[in-house]
Amino acid sequence: MADAEGARIWVVDDDRAVRFVLATALREAGFEVTAFESAADVLSTLDRGAARPRLLFTDVRMPGDDGLVLLDALKRRLPALPVVVMSAHTDIASTAGAFRGGAQEFLSKPFDLDDAVALAERALGGGDAAAADVPAPGGDDADGRPDDDTLIGDAPAMQQLFRAIGRLAQAPLSVLVTGETGTGKELVARALHRESPRARAPFVALNTAAIPSELLESELFGHEAGAFTGATKRHVGRFEQAHGGTLFLDEIGDMPLALQTRLLRVLAEGEFFRVGGRELIRVDVRVVAATHQDLEAKVRDGGFRADLLHRLDVVRLRLPPLRERRGDVSRLAERFLQRAAARFDAPSKRLSRQALAQLEAHHWPGNVRELENLCWRLAALAPGEVVDAGDLREAWGVAAAPAEGSDAAGATAAAGAGVDGVPWEAALRDWAAARLAAGAPGIHAEARDRLDRVLLEAALEQTGQHRGEAAARLGVGRNTLTRKLGARRSPR
Repeated sequence: MADAEGARIWVVDDDRAVRFVLATALREAGFEVTAFESAADVLSTLDRGAARPRLLFTDVRMPGDDGLVLLDALKRRLPALPVVVMSAHTDIASTAGAFRGGAQEFLSKPFDLDDAVALAERALGGGDAAAADVPAPGGDDADGRPDDDTLIGDAPAMQQLFRAIGRLAQAPLSVLVTGETGTGKELVARALHRESPRARAPFVALNTAAIPSELLESELFGHEAGAFTGATKRHVGRFEQAHGGTLFLDEIGDMPLALQTRLLRVLAEGEFFRVGGRELIRVDVRVVAATHQDLEAKVRDGGFRADLLHRLDVVRLRLPPLRERRGDVSRLAERFLQRAAARFDAPSKRLSRQALAQLEAHHWPGNVRELENLCWRLAALAPGEVVDAGDLREAWGVAAAPAEGSDAAGATAAAGAGVDGVPWEAALRDWAAARLAAGAPGIHAEARDRLDRVLLEAALEQTGQHRGEAAARLGVGRNTLTRKLGARRSPR
């Protein structure tokens, strides 16, 4: 970083501790650092003719003018100045607002000081960034306020996703969103549209897997009257409806090969014919596609065109499954319960400590959508204002939940029977979380005893109570089986 050695950096944050540690780390790395408490201090220093910085770090939320207001003022005075926006509140509105305002990077708090120093070195790698002093063009005034469809999450993978959305929203690139069913892929597409220059134009969504293949071509490209039996009038397709805006194609992996060829031409040329039509239709549409499938594997198997994948996959965003972001479960559940309460015009319910532990331990095969549906059921069915573990069992659909400690309870807990087809490991995890939250001692021994009990009873039932055959089927010695049976029955 020869060119950056000794470079002048300004740090703006109303938190004295953040100013101190960041400024100290940058000074130790060889930079000349000046720290400011507010945006007003920065602007007044510039007005006094002070030597200009080559890089500026600013917090977002500060008394007086916030960091985004400061960013806007700096871009008018010093449009080439690289600015790094810092915030403990990393969401799509904040990141998109920062990048829309001209920020070079968004740094989530708390951050690693080594990462901040490395970021400064990268930002200063291109020479004297503040040489120009020409007013910058005005930006989009969209307020970026979140709505009910806003993605939320504090997990590192979600914070990384928010930064990517904030940056990509301004770029006219095709995006492929990947993730399991129920993770919220359409919310990513809506966020990309909402924070983009196309926000005032239509957002049009189409699930390609939900439309019969013989009708999908007409849905995408429209048709003329008389194009086929039943086509009594002209139909405008989704591409025309989305002109100037964004078209979201969900489950793109299910699109028939013949239609993939037509889609490829539209993406390449921006033009198409309606079904049965002769008029060439030209559109300006940003396409965001989504899939839960492995498209590379489909290409190898001949089920998806490689050239279409390359055209769609200019940028790929992955949505993590809920089991990889368990720390977000409580925030999501709270929001869903509040939304349901507003719909029912009733007080919002809250989760007990034991219920929350069970939710965080659950495997969530249906991801965020499964959690949302569960919260709606809880809002409608749970009798009290506090949702407890029993309410969860009812909402999950466990019929006649057995009493704690009974043989049936052990079978249900260990084998995971009856919880909406959830794998037994997930049900065991839920049981362990609830027992840990309740402060129960010796749960490892208890779980092993229940597991043995379930396996022994199942094997004996399958073999007509023949111990030798049951032991062989389980892969244990007959003496082991006899000993375990004796240990299980001895207290009785």
